[in-house]
Amino acid sequence: MSDNLSVSICIATFNGAHFVKRQLGSIIPQLSASDEIIISDDSSTDDTLRIISAFNDNRIKVFAGNKFKNPARNFEFALQQANGDVIFLCDQDDIWFDTKVAEHLKMHAKHDLVISNAIVVDADLEIMHSSFFKARGSNSGIVHNIIRNSYIGCCISINRKVLTYALPFPKGLHMHDWWIGLVAEVKGSVSFIQTPLMYYIRHNTNASGTLTTTLPLKNQIKNRLNLIYNLIKLKIKS
Repeated sequence: MSDNLSVSICIATFNGAHFVKRQLGSIIPQLSASDEIIISDDSSTDDTLRIISAFNDNRIKVFAGNKFKNPARNFEFALQQANGDVIFLCDQDDIWFDTKVAEHLKMHAKHDLVISNAIVVDADLEIMHSSFFKARGSNSGIVHNIIRNSYIGCCISINRKVLTYALPFPKGLHMHDWWIGLVAEVKGSVSFIQTPLMYYIRHNTNASGTLTTTLPLKNQIKNRLNLIYNLIKLKIKS
């Protein structure tokens, strides 16, 4: 499936026992023998690790016992372990459609970051939004994405060029996907796949509040100033 490009799927887990088996089951059939799934677990106290172990697949590489207590830092660690040419960010609680990896890899022939649309559903898989892009107002552009982030992590894949520029994450970073998307805007090329390629599941224990909650204004301003400052540093440094 990987068309000569090796793939790393990076998953940050935390107490995902209710979801992770279903998610891994949607991903594994899309991978080749040389691909890998990197799982960084942030000290889960439920059956998450046991469920993952039961797959008995040597492509799954689990890093347990981490104590980040922070989704962005958990993902940063997972990304640092990735060996693939193309790296997918993946949440523990979604469901990928069976063409997602292949469709992304096609676009990576010309683009550094690829983001595909998603169908937003609730915990019972009832549709909330038929298009995440439409619900979010997703589009490319640095200014557009500083104002409102389009680059939801679970929908993106990046090549090693973007990964190199994005790591390590800046101090005080609010969310990793926002930073990665803007880095790709500044240092590479991006592609939006309008076809939904996964179910993006919203439930009461999601790590992020995308489409469901809004931060206080002072936090919003602080987060954007931090991004702008670090993008300027990136531009000057490179």
